[in-house]
Amino acid sequence: MKKYVMAVDAGTGSVRSIIFDEEFNQVVVAQREWTHKSDPEYEGAIDFNVEINCKLMLDTIKEAIEKSGIDGKDILAISTTSMREAFVLYDENGKEIWAVSNVDARAFKEVSQLKEISEHIEEDIYALSGQTFALGAIPRLLWVKNNLPEVYNNTKTITMLNDWIGCRLTGILSMEPSNGSTTGMLDINKRDWDISIIKQCSLKEDIYPPIYESGTALGKVTKEIAELTGLNQECIVVVGGGDVQMGCVGVGVVKEGQGALFGGSFWQLEYNTASPNVDKKGRIRVNCHATPKLWQQELIAFYPGLVLRWFRDGFCQHEVELAKKTGESPYTILNREAENVPVGSNGLLCSFSSIMDYKAWKHPSPCFTNFGIDPEKYNKATFYRAILENAALVTLGHKKIIEDLMGDFPDVITLASGASNSSLWCQIIADVLGVSIKVPVVKESTALGAAFCAAVGIGLLPNLETAAEKYVKIEQVYIPNENNHVLYESIFKSWKQLSEAQIKNSDNGLLNHMWRAPGV
Repeated sequence: MKKYVMAVDAGTGSVRSIIFDEEFNQVVVAQREWTHKSDPEYEGAIDFNVEINCKLMLDTIKEAIEKSGIDGKDILAISTTSMREAFVLYDENGKEIWAVSNVDARAFKEVSQLKEISEHIEEDIYALSGQTFALGAIPRLLWVKNNLPEVYNNTKTITMLNDWIGCRLTGILSMEPSNGSTTGMLDINKRDWDISIIKQCSLKEDIYPPIYESGTALGKVTKEIAELTGLNQECIVVVGGGDVQMGCVGVGVVKEGQGALFGGSFWQLEYNTASPNVDKKGRIRVNCHATPKLWQQELIAFYPGLVLRWFRDGFCQHEVELAKKTGESPYTILNREAENVPVGSNGLLCSFSSIMDYKAWKHPSPCFTNFGIDPEKYNKATFYRAILENAALVTLGHKKIIEDLMGDFPDVITLASGASNSSLWCQIIADVLGVSIKVPVVKESTALGAAFCAAVGIGLLPNLETAAEKYVKIEQVYIPNENNHVLYESIFKSWKQLSEAQIKNSDNGLLNHMWRAPGV
């Protein structure tokens, strides 16, 4: 009789439950979209509704089992992954009393309040945790203290979203380091809570649950969950991790010196290291990887996938209609047109995301510039290609930061998520970075990484490294064109000057920032 494992993947826009067989072939997927509503009472507040979203999550588990025709008793283990930065607060009975999504941006005043404690508080915390206030939990937890005192006073535990799913399934409160490290409250070296950080920020010192590494068996599903979903009470819930770290596991990036690029709505460049190597210049985010002896240098580009969607929806109605007739993706049609545009898009430059500077993170007003009015040279395909090149140029800036910090960069990196479906974009990235790009067969790798964790937790696999070596398959490798790389290095210099000029114009109020971190 075949046996199976399940992954629950809670992303920004939806929650999915995916069943895998013993060879980690995807058997079935069930998905529900969810939205995280803004709270009009507080600017930038985006809440996470635990009751509604829990029902959606459990519905996907039940649907996946029903669609597959699998007996629930044959699903031996389930593991969880989620968007990072979202967290949940619980009362003394383990009941959720407040939760916030990853896109919440309410804590501007609290960042200023924290910086009044000490001129160097953010730098000091970054040196210990690898995190700044830009994305961490500290300002938002302080916001709860300032604005929702009853909630704060009743808070007895905090977890991240993937841990919340584990708690809902087992009743056990815990946290794991890969997502937990994004709070800014963990000692990045020890992979455990740092009470000195918590004291310095005048936050509660007794709300922090035990930390277990990814792949640790947490407990069995409760009777209630079994009855609601069709899972068996003997099903083991295994600790998972943050979506990007699980994605790295799912594409086999689980060894020191390996790198991955996830090309979705945001782009994350990940570089594995055997120690945290916190950047003294404060440019890089440092997270725990999902394997106990690895850390990741992370650099993030804002919105590449979202910008492409905006361009499609705003300017490509013809391609969208044509795609409906042919059954192709509109992006496939646009890629075909953009393949005929020369490297550098006939000099057209665009800026939609600046190079990451974690200590003072902001993005200027977006722009297209340096184009003429010759429709043969400057048309829809030219602008489309410029968007593809812009994302790769931001990533080249991130590669240069890693080279500056580490003195090295891999000759080959793995590309996954949406961008990896475009052969044109893959080749542009290879040419811009000057490294080979590996594209795995399974491009949506987050759930696969969680499935590997589930298997490790019950002994089907000895460790995550073995899972990567045995089950991750490569579909294609893109080799950089050296002549194109030389051209892109020159283009990068102009592009970087443009981005810096846009930041200055945004800083002085002439333009509006596309995004900036709280307190910057």
